[in-house]
Amino acid sequence: MQRITWILTKIFAVFGIVISPDKKHPVHLSALFFIWLGGIVLLMVVASFGMYTYSTSPSFCNSCHIMQPYYKAWETSSHFGKATCVQCHYPPAKDLAEHLWHKFQASAQVVKYVTRTYSSKPFAEIDDASCLRSGCHSTRLLEGKVISKQGIHFDHRPHLSETRRGRKLRCVSCHSQIVVGNHVEVTYSTCFLCHFRGMGEKKDLRPIGGCLGCHDIPEKTFKIGNMTYNHKDFVTKRGVGCENCHLDSVQGEGKASAERCFACHNQPEKLNRYNDITFIHENHVTKHHVACVHCHEEMRHGFGKEQKGLLPATQGEGDHSTTPPMDHPPTLVFDCSFCHEKLHTGQLEMYSGKGSYVNLPDMPSPMYLANVDCIGCHYDEEKKPGSEFKGKTIYASSKSCTKCHGPSFKGIWDEMRKELSQAIEQLEGKIKEGRQTRQASQVSPDVTGEADKLLREAERLVRFVKQSHGEHNIYLSSVALRKSDGKLNQAAEKLGATLPNLEENPLLSGMYCANMCHSMVGVQVPPETVTFSGKKMPHKMHTTMMGCVRCHDIGAHKQVPLRPGVRKEVCSTCHP
Repeated sequence: MQRITWILTKIFAVFGIVISPDKKHPVHLSALFFIWLGGIVLLMVVASFGMYTYSTSPSFCNSCHIMQPYYKAWETSSHFGKATCVQCHYPPAKDLAEHLWHKFQASAQVVKYVTRTYSSKPFAEIDDASCLRSGCHSTRLLEGKVISKQGIHFDHRPHLSETRRGRKLRCVSCHSQIVVGNHVEVTYSTCFLCHFRGMGEKKDLRPIGGCLGCHDIPEKTFKIGNMTYNHKDFVTKRGVGCENCHLDSVQGEGKASAERCFACHNQPEKLNRYNDITFIHENHVTKHHVACVHCHEEMRHGFGKEQKGLLPATQGEGDHSTTPPMDHPPTLVFDCSFCHEKLHTGQLEMYSGKGSYVNLPDMPSPMYLANVDCIGCHYDEEKKPGSEFKGKTIYASSKSCTKCHGPSFKGIWDEMRKELSQAIEQLEGKIKEGRQTRQASQVSPDVTGEADKLLREAERLVRFVKQSHGEHNIYLSSVALRKSDGKLNQAAEKLGATLPNLEENPLLSGMYCANMCHSMVGVQVPPETVTFSGKKMPHKMHTTMMGCVRCHDIGAHKQVPLRPGVRKEVCSTCHP
């Protein structure tokens, strides 16, 4: 027992607790005890400070597995190394009490994780004060307009300091995280909802701020097919609105269906307030910083990378973020078929140059390649007679030609329709004579069957041009009419008969380019002379005698290559 007492006395002495039974005060504290006590207190302070520092670091947040996707997204964001989790998710504390409240909230998250009462998809609110704190974006409202990497003009001040469409926006209204991987980045879907929802559609679209409120007019000259195009010539000089050509730049209606409420709520008293629009926006957007896309369906807006077809005419070094080279004609979106099924398929085939209806080569109209939608030419509005509920029809008009191309194009559309009408009338007459010849023919049934087939194909080609309104694509129309005339001539040859020769018709001879367009706009085509096989030849004289298609394949605007074997097949007939 004395041995144990001696050992304990020695141990206590090490910590500055002196035990002396023979003295007046058997137990007293030496200076060593206070050294030990001070050391322990200092260690606790250092440990507490270290734990406090670690608990505010992103690494501590990442220790919870449910936070790992958000941590990885933060690592690849612009905030990495500049702002920690708590700097964004907890606003600056005004005093010690508020700071302790924030620490209590953070501790509650740790308790939820330990007790497994957390949500697998946590929802976090970010206050504007976090974004606008000193050292972060405190001067954002003073910077005026900024231009994003996509070239969008934006001013933070009116969006954050003023009420927009009756709603008080927050930073996270536009900077949010819709999907894991994009951490607090600009959500353009929110911009589209505000600017386009309820602002009309198609040619009646009138977005808030207008197109030029966010976009600059493209200054570069673009290559479209074999044509060059500059927006400023049309928008500033001629006053052509963006919606005249870019009819399908906005998709979606941005509806907020009641079913989306169930993703967060199941209380009847909350669900019953679905139609209280003012309360819904104030409670979700203003008070709880909920991003618009959580309730509204997505609206899409764009023209460029989404639709191939625009290639800068001149590209130098560096990154060009316009669009890649065109590897096929751009696809326009037509939704007329929702109500009018298959009523305009012919016009669409003619305009897009597919020609699959009558087995023609792909030959799109130049305006189709330029993404000009129907409204670009269908300019005149006329209400249908009778009931006011029958709506209106928008007719094609020659005004659209001069509006976009200038006064020199006045009358070209009317001349084009006139030439088409004459060619169709002549071919229909030739088809009629061909059928009469077939009825009187005495050839064998096999030959008659072949002639019948050629007559049907010729008639179908003419019908395609007539019913599809050949002015939608004069190049394809010319090919179809020439092909029809060729089949009629083949049928006549099989029947041993002779049908009218229509080669002098401009659309059949290929002279329509010079007659209808070039002469009116002052272009000297065809030239008087050209050099062929090293010799100068009277070009205009030959075109007057034979037309253009005997020597050239007219494919599209400025595409008139020589046909293979011209010297042998054409020239040798007169110049052996």
